[in-house]
Amino acid sequence: MVTDHQVRRLKKMLSEGKKLNTSAMKSEMDEKTARKYRGTGMLPSELKVDHTWRTRIDPFEDAWAEINEMLSAEPRLEALTIFGDLQRRYPGKYQDGQLRTLQRGIKKWRAIEGPPKAVMFPQDHHHGRLSQSDFTHMGNLAVTINKQSFDHLVYHFVLTKSNWETGSICFSECFESLSDGFQCAVWELGGVPEYHQTDSLSTAVNQDGNPEEFTKRYTALMDHYRLKPLRINPGEAHENGDVEQSHYRFKKSVDQELMLRGSRDFTSRQEYERFLRKIFKQRNSGRSKQFEIERATLGPLPEKKIDSFKEIQKSVSGNSTILIDHNTYSVASQLIGEKVKVKVYAEHLEVRYAQKVVEEIPRLRGEGKHHVQYRHIIDSLLRKPGAFENYKYKQDMFPTTRFRMVYDGLSKTRTARNAAKEYLLILDLAAKDSESLVDEAIRILLHTGSQIIDSTAVKEVFEGLKSDNQPRKLKIDVPQADPGIYDQLFTNQEATWITLN
Repeated sequence: MVTDHQVRRLKKMLSEGKKLNTSAMKSEMDEKTARKYRGTGMLPSELKVDHTWRTRIDPFEDAWAEINEMLSAEPRLEALTIFGDLQRRYPGKYQDGQLRTLQRGIKKWRAIEGPPKAVMFPQDHHHGRLSQSDFTHMGNLAVTINKQSFDHLVYHFVLTKSNWETGSICFSECFESLSDGFQCAVWELGGVPEYHQTDSLSTAVNQDGNPEEFTKRYTALMDHYRLKPLRINPGEAHENGDVEQSHYRFKKSVDQELMLRGSRDFTSRQEYERFLRKIFKQRNSGRSKQFEIERATLGPLPEKKIDSFKEIQKSVSGNSTILIDHNTYSVASQLIGEKVKVKVYAEHLEVRYAQKVVEEIPRLRGEGKHHVQYRHIIDSLLRKPGAFENYKYKQDMFPTTRFRMVYDGLSKTRTARNAAKEYLLILDLAAKDSESLVDEAIRILLHTGSQIIDSTAVKEVFEGLKSDNQPRKLKIDVPQADPGIYDQLFTNQEATWITLN
């Protein structure tokens, strides 16, 4: 097929006085074709005739009225759905191989008669004006810490003009994570832009009442940094497009670097954080020129960060627990019936009573979980050992696997109550003295193949370990002085005094 480019080349050479056969050859067409286009003076695209006739009979010709009616009523209907409906209503009339014909027809209908499609509007960003942030889930990257699954998110922050980005590890889309992540980002940045845009996060935007308003806590955060908050429209993720694109590219970079590393396991969270910092640094290295320009336009930081926590007042239940964000935490049994104030941070809780911090507890991730500390309730369990067997939070009463092995061994040879009592005496020793030494004592007994591992045996080994760990007194040999020396000195001094006088 001859193209417009070939014909234009032909006409140019003919206008320069070159012969027809030479011009045709250099234009890569035969002489007959060249003569045709010389005579018409038109391009191939101008000679095309629209294909208005059908080469095959349309199997849906008598059904298009129905199909149009269906699409007009509900434009979101897919071709496969409509095709299945036609096959059910007209058995044997439509074959599976005709689906593609229907799809082409419906595609044409959408282009001509369908509803308007969303238009993408390219944005012209300005230095220092806008930043965007969102959470991105990292679970599909299969990162582990010491061979244990590390289910986490990254709070992702982007400057829309220079595309400078940073992020921090978190474990939920709570306000505390958002606040910590945002503050870490702007302090690393060294300044603040004019606006900050988020997705319709429940932690930033009211979900009930007036969804156009920001939450009080988020408004206070923005006010502290003198930023104007923006939000995208619900269901319009493309409006937060810069950070959404960065999510994809960042996760791809992480995945590629993990492949190069040859392992997705890290020895600690700190090592993994350093790994992510390195990736952000690499990604920002090509943006340094634009970033320096943008950084010069940023507003100043406030004097200090603000604490990212929410404060809740809770009554301690008879179970010696409090319920925070649908998760259960134990506190000292002395607080049963008392009201405590709880500061909820992104990764820990701070329990206060009478203006004093009485407990710091790791914050649980998700809902319906529990963190019950055996030290809080061991005294009560010792008084009521019968309650241990069916205790709701029994699994939290085994600090290590070895503690569990001891209890299982006792349960095989003793009654449930007696096994519980013996085990609780061991647990009490750990609570009152040293969990690590008790665990080591159990390890020694298991290693030596001891047939009986009860509280007496554990305590005996424990006391031996404890004495070995006591600091030893230094023995220093100091020769005993002869008291007669002092008498001799006195006598000599007296004689000297007499002589002088």
